[in-house]
Amino acid sequence: MSVSSTDVRVLHVGGSHVQGGTLSDRLRRHFLSLRYGMEGGRGLVFPFSAAGTNTPVSYSSSWQGSWESATCLKPADEELGLTGMAVMARDTSAKVILDLVPRERQLLQQRYVFNRVDVLGSGTLEPILLLNGRDTLRGIGTENLRHFDIPYYTDWVQLAFTGQGRYSLRGLYLDKPYGGFSLSEVGVNGASTHSWLRCNLWEQEMHRVMPDLVIFSIGINDIQGEDFDARRFKGNYRELIKRVRRVNPRCAILFTGINDSWRHRAVNPHTAAAEKAFQELAQEFDAAFWDWYGVMGGAGSMARWEEAGLAQADKIHFTPAGYKLVGDLLFDALMDAYYGR
Repeated sequence: MSVSSTDVRVLHVGGSHVQGGTLSDRLRRHFLSLRYGMEGGRGLVFPFSAAGTNTPVSYSSSWQGSWESATCLKPADEELGLTGMAVMARDTSAKVILDLVPRERQLLQQRYVFNRVDVLGSGTLEPILLLNGRDTLRGIGTENLRHFDIPYYTDWVQLAFTGQGRYSLRGLYLDKPYGGFSLSEVGVNGASTHSWLRCNLWEQEMHRVMPDLVIFSIGINDIQGEDFDARRFKGNYRELIKRVRRVNPRCAILFTGINDSWRHRAVNPHTAAAEKAFQELAQEFDAAFWDWYGVMGGAGSMARWEEAGLAQADKIHFTPAGYKLVGDLLFDALMDAYYGR
């Protein structure tokens, strides 16, 4: 599939901060508010419910039949790609539905529609789309990608299977025939830099998104152990960035850094070392760095965010209001940099 030269595509990669979806969706809404009619497709989505985990707030997923799952958190027999997850169907009873109506209903909210679907996955079962719950649409493509053209615009899709055997589903890309702005989030709860390196099809599936900007929010899980090895951390990030730049040599990179967090009822002692590593990586790759840790107040600030109702009691994650505020602050920083303020 070719990508229009008028597209601006952003990929946001991380752990639970990203899988929850509130932070990414806040950024998406801010960007789309800059100009009317610039929505260029919803991008990459995944049937998280079939994997038994939480779906981002900006859409919903449901499933039928029997599914198994694999993630990048530990070695698996399944090939993994850009989403860091896979769900495996064993027979034709397996179905998933993805609905782009957000669970957080808002006045004058953006409506995302699409008429092109790329199914990322592989197996002996053939993926098909059920239109209006009954008509069957078959796709075309390769072993790892099946493309479908729907004869109308829609905001939901039902994926089913025909044939015999199994199928490993790694995600769906929902698109339109004309250009615009899109932001795809790929987050796996608990994922570290090492986790994402297990995704052997990451680079291959990056070609489908072809991002102009990758926002890296990986790091909070790298510092949760007893020791933090900054050299290994930077080495993992170097490999991830190489995979991005092999797909798009001109892709911009933004590191958001990591937030203040606590371990064993005390401030995490590894945060400052991770922040220094981010700064060095940004300089090495001519990338941007947003000091999430400093912006929120530095060491111990998570306790103040919790008191304000913006962080959860684990002092690692934020509340929905907290993630929205982080999204606001990040977007403001991007606009300040863009306009030279």
